[in-house]
Amino acid sequence: MTIIGYARVSTTDQNLEIQEAALRLAGCNLIRSEKRSGTTTAGRTELQTVLDFLRPGDILMVTRIDRLARSIGDLQDIVRTVRAKGASLRATEQPIDTGTAAGKAFLDMLGVFAEFETNLRKERQLEGIADAKSRGVYKGRKASIDPAKVKAMKDQGMGPSAIAKALKIGRASVYRALEA
Repeated sequence: MTIIGYARVSTTDQNLEIQEAALRLAGCNLIRSEKRSGTTTAGRTELQTVLDFLRPGDILMVTRIDRLARSIGDLQDIVRTVRAKGASLRATEQPIDTGTAAGKAFLDMLGVFAEFETNLRKERQLEGIADAKSRGVYKGRKASIDPAKVKAMKDQGMGPSAIAKALKIGRASVYRALEA
């Protein structure tokens, strides 16, 4: 039996050390960490490595369920994968053990709350942006492409692909600049 730890934070300026220390204390023989958003499993290579590595009898250990997934659908997919491998899931800070009925029920409840928290955060962010826009404070990111420069290059006979390559931008960005 191997206890494999998985630690995750959302942004590069956040620190993984507390999670990694807790996982070591919980007896993890191996710990994989990454700095990626938990709202999706896409692009989370360390999580995929852990899931691929699991063997029958192994334990996937996290500090909290929201470190594993922020959506109930992703969480259920991960749990199904863990179960299909003959392994189980546990958390150091929450009474979760997918080997028991109570642990499974509590896991689902925590998954719902993690997704709810993410949705609330998105709503607050959108409300804040709308308020800032109404006050004229928020104008979005500054344009990184000068439409006049794109149009000048087009007038010199360059095609959209050549302009995109020269300016190191996407071709769709060239078309948007030409329409502006």
